[in-house]
Amino acid sequence: MSSETATIHHDDAAHGEHEGMTKKRILNVFYILLGITAVEFFVALVIAPKHPGALWINPIYIVLTLVKAFYIIAYFMHLKFEKMGLIMAIVLPVLFIIGLILVLTNESHYWIELRRALSSLL
Repeated sequence: MSSETATIHHDDAAHGEHEGMTKKRILNVFYILLGITAVEFFVALVIAPKHPGALWINPIYIVLTLVKAFYIIAYFMHLKFEKMGLIMAIVLPVLFIIGLILVLTNESHYWIELRRALSSLL
């Protein structure tokens, strides 16, 4: 009887950790990811060819990809149900990486403009 009790407690612990993931929720997240992917394909195949060189298309891809990454990490990797410390261990480095990308992008524009200015002087 004690082995049955241990099995029941083990099963309760497994359900408690992932209690928010029902079949309905998994399908909702799947449809959200499918919708975001459809929007990305629409932007890539319909809007982007009509506006070549538009600067606002890449930020749309980046935002949509970050939203998809959030849903995948939160629900399918079960981080939504984890403790705050583990979540912060993932979120803070991602924020620093995004900041680094923004700083490096700004710096690259500076060097491009400097190269153009120097080449026009010569």
